[in-house]
Amino acid sequence: MRLRDCHNFSDFRRMAQQRLPGPIFNYIDGAADDEVTYRRNTESFERCDLVPNVLRGVSEIDMSVTVMGQKLAMPVYCSPTALQRLFHHQGERAVAKASAKFGTMFGVSSLGTVSLEEARKISSSPQVYQFYFHRDRGLNRAMMQRAKAVGVEVMMLTVDSITGGNRERDKRTGFAIPFKLNLAGMLQFALKPGWAINYFTHEGFKLPQLDEHVDMGGGTMSISRYFTEMLDPSMTWDDVAEMGRLWGGPFCLKGVMSVEDAKRAVEIGCSGIVLSNHGGRQLDGSRAAFDQLAEIVDAVGDRIDVIMDGGVQRGTHVLKALSLGAKAVGVGRYYLFPLAAAGQPGVERALEQMRIEIERGMKLMGCSSIEQLSRNNLRFR
Repeated sequence: MRLRDCHNFSDFRRMAQQRLPGPIFNYIDGAADDEVTYRRNTESFERCDLVPNVLRGVSEIDMSVTVMGQKLAMPVYCSPTALQRLFHHQGERAVAKASAKFGTMFGVSSLGTVSLEEARKISSSPQVYQFYFHRDRGLNRAMMQRAKAVGVEVMMLTVDSITGGNRERDKRTGFAIPFKLNLAGMLQFALKPGWAINYFTHEGFKLPQLDEHVDMGGGTMSISRYFTEMLDPSMTWDDVAEMGRLWGGPFCLKGVMSVEDAKRAVEIGCSGIVLSNHGGRQLDGSRAAFDQLAEIVDAVGDRIDVIMDGGVQRGTHVLKALSLGAKAVGVGRYYLFPLAAAGQPGVERALEQMRIEIERGMKLMGCSSIEQLSRNNLRFR
């Protein structure tokens, strides 16, 4: 399968599956428990129909949006995701360059494999730094100071990951960082030598945001242990409010799903919230972000920027979310599969297809700008 044969999310996913060893593909593709929430994330869009208007003069389309003070050329951004150079040696470098080409925001994770400093040099597009709240408060402050020093625009605190989800696909293969594969997992790596050549002929794998604070090498610390031992399950709203004050700029909470929590985010001065269930990778059985979107927009949408992610695979999915009141939509697997399949050209092709789908959808909806999208254009089954 070649990149030019990829025309949608499923094509990129299939190409990535052909290239990646099973344990790594399943790390991207998998979710928690029975993966019910993972499936619901996309299925939720299918219960919503678009109602187009015609004869509206849509020869020129403006799909730009402003989110948390950042001007984006398109209403989709690349959410921060972990371990990207494990999927392709270009990792975050490819995503940063592709995001810059399309004028949109991209995120670097605390578990990113390229440093904040390098990502900032690659792209002048708005950059999000996603971090976790650690037991070591000094570490939290140090990470924020580092992000501020390199010019990161938006700080994004993930609040739904105080412990890791039960990802059974990883347990079946023994997938971990550092690798602790079982026999079945090792066999799957042996069947995909192309990935191994790519991986071992480029610079060594590392987690530069944590290098000074956590030893992930030598078997001393795994990703699962990082979540269970380093992160602070006692985190409270007071802790978050203090972090926001220390940052002093656009501050966003990722993983908010209830109206009550959305209101608290407003009260402590957050600039934005991301409705997210972590791609179904944390609490299985939790509600899809799209299903919860209208309720939260109605409660706080006039006071805070509401964003959502989870299950987005089409431009029409984006239009439905924007019509309900989301300011922008984040994607994760949507760009990770093309990254794994083909590096930077893959990410660029995926973002270009998304841009084309949004533009085509807006024309067919009779909307020349994002502001013209509304709930009048939607009906739910």
